[in-house]
Amino acid sequence: QVQLVESGGGSVQAGESLRLSCAASGFTSGIYSLGWFRQAPGKEREGVATINHYGVTRYADSVQGRFTISRDNAKNTLYLQMNSLKPEDIAMYYCAYSRGNWVSPPLRDVDYDYWGLGTQVTVSS
Repeated sequence: QVQLVESGGGSVQAGESLRLSCAASGFTSGIYSLGWFRQAPGKEREGVATINHYGVTRYADSVQGRFTISRDNAKNTLYLQMNSLKPEDIAMYYCAYSRGNWVSPPLRDVDYDYWGLGTQVTVSS
C-alpha cells in the first residue's frame, strides 16, 4: 500500500519561499509518477508539478519558473520548492502517486491513484 505524508506548509508573506516535502513508502514498482496538486477554497483541484520515474517534469503555467519539483530516491521523498509565493498560491497542497507508465507525467488528478492528506499553504500580501 502506497502511503504519502506531506509536510512543510505554513504561512508566509508574498515573495517568500516554502519547501514542501512528501515522505513516500510502499512503492512496489520502479515505474511511477509523483505529483503536487493543490486545491483552493471553492475551486477544483489542479496539478501544480509532476515528475515521472525518468525524472521528466511538468509544471502548471501559473507556477512555471517559481516552483521546482524534485525527489530524493535515497530518502523516498518528494519536494516542491516554492519561491516568489503569491496570494493566489494559497491552497491545500497534496502529494500524489500514479502507477502509470507516463512519458510525460500528467497534471490531471484523475491519473493519480494514491493521495496524501495535504498540507496548507497561506500567503499574505
